[in-house]
This record gives sequence, C-alpha cells and structure tokens, in this order.
Amino acid sequence: MKITIAKTSGFCFGVNRAVGMVDQLLKEDKKVSTLGPIIHNPQTLEGFSKRGVTVVDSPSKTPPDAILVIRSHGVAQDVYGEIEALGLKYCDATCPFVAKIQSIVSKESREGKTILIAGDQSHPEVQGICGHCAGPCYVFKNAAALRELTKKMPILKNTPVCVVSQTTFCASEWDFCLEILKRVYTNATIFDTICNATAMRQSEALELSQQCDVMLVIGGKQSSNTAKLFEICKKNCITYLVETVDELPLQALKRAKRIGITAGASTPASTIKEVLDTMSEINEEPAQDAVQSEAETVDQNFKENAAEGNFEEMLEESLKSLNTDEKVHGIVVGVTPTEVLVDVGRKQAGYIPASELSADPNVKPEDVVKVGDEMDLLIMRTNDQEGTIMLSKKRLDAAKGWEKIAAAAEDQTVLEGMVSEIIKGGLIVLCNGVRVFVPASQATASRNDPLDALLNKQVKFRIIEVNRGRKRAVGSIRSVLRDARKAQEEKFWETAEVGKVYTGVVKSLTSYGAFVDLGGIDGMIHISELSWTRIKHPSEVVNVGDTVTVYIKALDQERGRISLGYKKPEDNPWVILKDKYPIGSVVEVKIVGLTAFGAFAQVIPGIDGLIHISQIADHRIEKPQDVLKIGDIVKVKITDIDFDRHRVSLSIRALLEDQEKESENSEN
Repeated sequence: MKITIAKTSGFCFGVNRAVGMVDQLLKEDKKVSTLGPIIHNPQTLEGFSKRGVTVVDSPSKTPPDAILVIRSHGVAQDVYGEIEALGLKYCDATCPFVAKIQSIVSKESREGKTILIAGDQSHPEVQGICGHCAGPCYVFKNAAALRELTKKMPILKNTPVCVVSQTTFCASEWDFCLEILKRVYTNATIFDTICNATAMRQSEALELSQQCDVMLVIGGKQSSNTAKLFEICKKNCITYLVETVDELPLQALKRAKRIGITAGASTPASTIKEVLDTMSEINEEPAQDAVQSEAETVDQNFKENAAEGNFEEMLEESLKSLNTDEKVHGIVVGVTPTEVLVDVGRKQAGYIPASELSADPNVKPEDVVKVGDEMDLLIMRTNDQEGTIMLSKKRLDAAKGWEKIAAAAEDQTVLEGMVSEIIKGGLIVLCNGVRVFVPASQATASRNDPLDALLNKQVKFRIIEVNRGRKRAVGSIRSVLRDARKAQEEKFWETAEVGKVYTGVVKSLTSYGAFVDLGGIDGMIHISELSWTRIKHPSEVVNVGDTVTVYIKALDQERGRISLGYKKPEDNPWVILKDKYPIGSVVEVKIVGLTAFGAFAQVIPGIDGLIHISQIADHRIEKPQDVLKIGDIVKVKITDIDFDRHRVSLSIRALLEDQEKESENSEN
C-alpha cells in the first residue's frame, strides 16, 4: 500500500488566525463568545466549549463581560453597527481574503454596479459579503445557476456588473462560470477571489485523486471547502469523507493499493496526525510470531497510537533530492512560531520546521533555541529551485539518544524523561530526544491511578523492550516505583513498633475499613477503629486523599499486614461519661429504642442507657409505648454505671420521686 498526502492540508491562514485569536484570549483568562461557530470542526468546537467559549447567533446574546469574536467568515456591515451600539468589546478574526472581497463589493456597489457572487447563499461568508453590498446583489452556486440567472434577469446584460466568488468556491466550476460571464456580461468587472490556498488545495486533490484508487478527505461535514474537496475527488476514485479517525473504513482501506489523503481548511493538525498514525499502522506487515510477550503486545499498542515514524518514512521516500544522513553544523539566525532559520554556510537558506525541532510536539521554537545558538543538524531535503534546505534537529537528537536508550535496555539503567503526551493505551516520555512509549499498565504504581497527573512531569523509568530495527522503545515507570516502594518498606519495618504514630494519606476505602499510605507501605484502619460511634461506611469519617494521623495497633511482618488505630482515647465516650456524668446526674436523653422490658435512650453520642419499664413512670404501666415514643427528649436520672460491661441504668421514676420529695419539703 502506498500512501500519499496532499501538501496543502489542514488549517488555512484565516482559520488558523481565528482559532489562534480565541486561544490567546483564553490564555489571558478572558471570557469569550464567538458569533457563530469559530470553525466548522466539531472536535475543535468541543475543545473550546470545555474551556468556556460560548457560541451566540447575534451580538445581543453576548454574555456580560465577554469579548465577542467575529469568525473568519466575516459578517455584514450592519452587524458591526449593532456591536458598536451595544458597546461590546470584540475581536475581528475575519480572514483578510474575505475582508478584501467585502471591500470590493462595498466600493463597486456604491459606484452603481450590481454584484454577482459565486458561492453558497446559505454560507455565512457569502451572507456577510452580501451585507456589504450597497445595492442589488445576486448569488449563484454554479455555472448552471448562473445560466438560469441570465435568463431570469436579462436586464443585467445592460447593467454595470461586478463579479466575485466565495473564497472556497470550486476552482474548476469557476472556470465554467467565467466562460458564461465573459460571453454574456461583456462589460463586467470580474475579480478572481478564490483563496490561493483553496485553489491549491483543490488542484492537489484533483491531481491526487486521478492517481489513487481511494481518497480520504478529512474534515468537518459542515465545512464548505471540505465538501468541495469531497466532490472533486469522488469523480475520479472511491472517496471517503471522515471527521475523525473513528470513521475510517479500515477494511476497505486495507484492500487499496494506493491511497491519497487531503484535508479541509478547518481540519486540525491533530486530527490529520491521528488518521496518518492509523493508516501507518494498517500498512504494517503482520507479526511473524504467533505468541507475543507482554512487551511485544505493548509494542503493538505503540504502533497503533504513536507510530508517526512510519508515515514520515513513507513521506520522506517520496521527497526529491533527499540527502539522507548528511550532517551539517549551523547557526540560528532567526526564530518564528513555525520554523527556525539557520545559516549552514551554503548558498541555500536553511530552515528547521517546528515539527522537526523537537520530539515534543507541544514545544514552541522560541522555548528551544535563540538567535546565535549553534547546533548539529540533519539535511532532510534540498530544493535548489527555491534555494532552501530543510533540516532536522529532532532526528539527529533521536539518533544520538537511541544509543543511550539501547544501552540502558542492556544494563537496566534508570532513565529520566518528561511525559509529553497522554495517548490511548499509555503515555509518551521524551528522553534524550527519543519518544519512549510507556503502556498504562506500566505507567503508575496502581492500575487505578490516573495518567493525566503525569503530563509534563519528570519521571524515572526503565527500558523493558527495544525494537532495534524500528528504533522503538517501551519503558516502565512502575518498575522504578516498585523498587522505591520496596526500599521504603524495608526502612519502615526496621523502625515500626506498636503505638508509634504516623501521618499518612487515605488511599482507598472498602466496606470494612480505610487503607492508608504511610509512605511506601499501606496500613488499614478497621471500620470499628474509625469512630467511637457506630458507622455504616468509612466514608462517614474519612475520604480518599485525606491526611490522617494514625498509630500502629498491631504488626504482622510475615504477612505484611499493619493494623492502624485512628480513634483518640480522649474521645472515648465512656471516658467522657466518667468525667462529666457521675451516678446521680440528671440529663436530657433521646429515646432511640423501645422493647417490652423498657426503653433505650442516648445519653451522649456512642452510649445508650436503659430505662427499665418499672422506671419509666411513678405508676404501673403495661408497656413503654404507653408513655414514650422514639425521638422523645426526656429528663432522666443516672442511677447506675457498669464501666466493665458498658451498661448505664436510667430512671424517670427516680427523678419524679426526687421532685415529689422536694415539693413536700418545701410545703413543710
């Protein structure tokens, strides 16, 4: 299978500018609303929505204190008036190519010309252009619609006419329209306003679809330019329009011999990369061995999720004038957001694309190099016609770093690197310029620990598998964590003793207790040790992540078990009762249970006392329910306490008799 990607794919200038504008506002902690979807791509819109961006269909619906962003499609002139009248803060992300069309129709229509627009009347860009016309304007979607317009409006033949097109209008269809325009409207002023990037994108798609038996068009289904690419390609070969990698018809693609790939102007680079990675994976030869080790299975995951090398290799093979393995020494003479300019002592101008600067896809050129830096580079491609040399720092770094990785695999050296990506099935660690795949099962101490917490963090790991032929490595963070934990455990057992106090973190909860990390080793607080009062679940007292002070109740080093205590002796309700409620005390209690022989009442939290049926009233009663009910608050006298058997005797009758004696004494 041969895979070819169109050179002009992904975000165009206007879309990139608009998306970048919203992103920058969010980084500045601004509240952002966009007037309509900023881009015809559901994934990008969802990402912005999660970051708080709202979409409004009119300026009047802009939330308070929000900055309104006008998308790259532009808006009608009266919309600007409405924004100013409402006193809204706004950023205008109208594509300069669209703004140029708006300027043309505004000027030409004020001079008395009728405006004809080639495009989709329902598209926001066309609606915005119409909104800048000071006089009559008409929209036609193709050559057939233009012919129909000439028949319905014959008066236009003798009227000054200005013709423009939507920036994403089909270039081949525009040629057909030009033939009609030049024949019918001989005095028309015609502006070819199809965006150069759009024209190039369509031209490449046409040429590529004629050479392939299957085409993939990547982009949002609501995107006008993506839809046009699909229409162009499907005339020449089997064509699939996909928004995400999940929509790839993998079985059909496996049967294809040559596949072409193009993408709309609103398609993020990340989506294109995911598709390319998957295409690279299905282009692999099947494994020779039927039985794979765990590490080999991990390597297959790596192929599926991070195999950008395969596609790059195929791409490089198609590049002309490729000078493989030729190294040069260069000096940085300029740094831009997309590339680094380098003087390599030749007549050609050297440049390093941002994607070839570092193995970290998130890094910015200005964070890696500065003007005056010297470095060794690898020549990727020489273009004598343009007088340029494409260079790579990333690949030379990886080549050097690979030797260290391979050596570390031999002697199991612990390496250190930064987690640059969280991907399906694991994560990517950058070490010495090499992307090392760490599967989820080897990334954390416990399988339930989240991977997201590791992003952009320095981690220590070992190499557990290398593929020397493909120069791929699989690592394990867990093995290093286990060694560290083992050392901590040994240190713990050397000093641990019953009664010793520790500060730990609640790691997990079960129905029977809470497990606490004491620093490399776990102990358990049984549910009965969490509270002096009866509880149904440990979560009533502690939660995962809580820092707690505990003490060792029992140790079993042979079985590796540590029993912890959490309840404080001073909080023991029987100690409180002894100190504050001696026999003879009068207290208010709450009735919590009724039986045939009496009523149980809560004296203090954790201690219930019994009011025997004979002590409920100063006269004989048949059953406790005749006098009391659950929830009643009554005064009682503590008549006896058995601390050994944890029993408290209470009496309402004794209290009534005391009150009666006091009354008699007062009368005498």
